[in-house]
Amino acid sequence: MFALLLPSRPLQSANPVSQTQYTFTVPSSPPFSHLAIFLLPDASLPPDVGATVWIQLPSSPDFRLLGALGPNKPSAIYRLRSPGLPQTDGEGDVMLDAPSDTTQQGDITIGVQIEPAARVEEQLAALRDQRTSAANSGALVKAGAAPVETKVLAQRIIGNAFNFLSSFGSDMIPLKAFQDWWKKFEGKIERDPGFLEREQG
Repeated sequence: MFALLLPSRPLQSANPVSQTQYTFTVPSSPPFSHLAIFLLPDASLPPDVGATVWIQLPSSPDFRLLGALGPNKPSAIYRLRSPGLPQTDGEGDVMLDAPSDTTQQGDITIGVQIEPAARVEEQLAALRDQRTSAANSGALVKAGAAPVETKVLAQRIIGNAFNFLSSFGSDMIPLKAFQDWWKKFEGKIERDPGFLEREQG
């Protein structure tokens, strides 16, 4: 019913485990970074059913969700990525954000499970949420954080410059003093990019 294709390897047919579960077992060597899975030409899924695609690496007893196939999506290509680099392609195929260290000894198992379409959608939504939160965990501005308004940001920059330049105690400020402030300001931004977003007390 399903087939798996890895770069530089022959096409592999699924081994049925039950009427709703299929597996592919592939050696982890030579390493690979992409896999394609698809319904065979003579197979089809009913409209109310989908097939989730899972991966189990040699270093883990757990299966991780890669994505899904369905009546309107009979194939998918998945890119195995390193942790912390979640990605999706332009059509919404989820790309594994699990270790791609396929140089480990052992076999990699790809599992396919036929399930009701509603259950498949729930699992894909949870996977998308997981990817979104993982992507936002390294973001400079967290999702949902209110951005500092431009006017407030400008006031803080000018306030910083005024405080520095007023320390000279005279009405005439040499241009060099402004240049010194600018260098210090740039250095502070490099060390702490968010300092302007915090209220100064």
